[in-house]
Amino acid sequence: MTLTINQLLTEAMRLEASDIHLTIGKAPVLRIHGELRSLNSPPLTPDDTKRMVEEVLPESLKEHLEEMGEADFSYGIPGVSRFRLNAYYQRSHLSMAVRVIPMTIPTLEDLHMPGKLRQIAELNQGLVLVTGPTGSGKSTTLAAMIQHMNHHVKKHIITLEDPIEYLHRHHHSIIDQREIGSDTNSFSSGLRAALRQDPDVILVGEMRDLDTISTAITAAETGHLVLGTLHTSSATATIDRIIDVFEPSQQGQIRIQLASVLAAVVSQRLVPTVDRRGRKAATEILVNNYAVANLIRNEKIHQIESIMQTSRSEGMHTLEMNIRELLSQKEIDFDEAKPFLRERGM
Repeated sequence: MTLTINQLLTEAMRLEASDIHLTIGKAPVLRIHGELRSLNSPPLTPDDTKRMVEEVLPESLKEHLEEMGEADFSYGIPGVSRFRLNAYYQRSHLSMAVRVIPMTIPTLEDLHMPGKLRQIAELNQGLVLVTGPTGSGKSTTLAAMIQHMNHHVKKHIITLEDPIEYLHRHHHSIIDQREIGSDTNSFSSGLRAALRQDPDVILVGEMRDLDTISTAITAAETGHLVLGTLHTSSATATIDRIIDVFEPSQQGQIRIQLASVLAAVVSQRLVPTVDRRGRKAATEILVNNYAVANLIRNEKIHQIESIMQTSRSEGMHTLEMNIRELLSQKEIDFDEAKPFLRERGM
């Protein structure tokens, strides 16, 4: 029997998959707890993938997909879940990658995040960055932080997302969610407009270019709390990435600005648990204090790691410190954690 896309997505939810991959010559593949597993079904044909894409692709994006070769969009099945999709051509045939977005927004407690993130979420201003590779749970962590604000403080929150993933309801806070491509043209244009919309908090789904990063720093300077993501591997790499985006002639000034507005950097990875039935978030937290700001201003970013290692009382720790803690508690798999450990003391 030919599966419809709704049947496939519903089955993926039942199996607790985080991602679905549809490509010709292969049965649908699900990523379950970090591992790729093929469904027991016939390989997909070009007609199968084309039909599945057409079942979910918005009419407004059909021309864009043909012209650009790929398209991002969201899709929901009532009572099941919402999904983030990317349809694209490969070898002149359609393929699609799907990210599952749970209907319920997890709390920071559900995610077993450090208590410091609750304090960070309640800041009044500054730049907070959540970083890590694709699939490391950045969007979920940010959604949980917004959820925490929504239930504990009264603020106007504007999110810029591509596409919108978790759907927030107004509670103590007002939350306006804007989707790139339909509600605003780009992250940078949406961010500039947000400054005229009386926000307290602005979430930027991805800080991917100079204009967006520059405007985000300005927004943080003018008294807003700005949350954003970067695809960087550590807190120090995040600072370097932001500075390197600018021209060399501007980098001295950007160091001064960043030292002033940066509030915190949270870097994370998802590591399989010992029982292989889930994944645990391992985190690295940098909080900007006087010593960190001084190192940023004086081009001594490489020394920041030592401050994280010795500042647990301020809520800081490195990724390796957290990995070792999770290993000592027998919560994560050693073989999966090993790449994040240095040789000594393994």
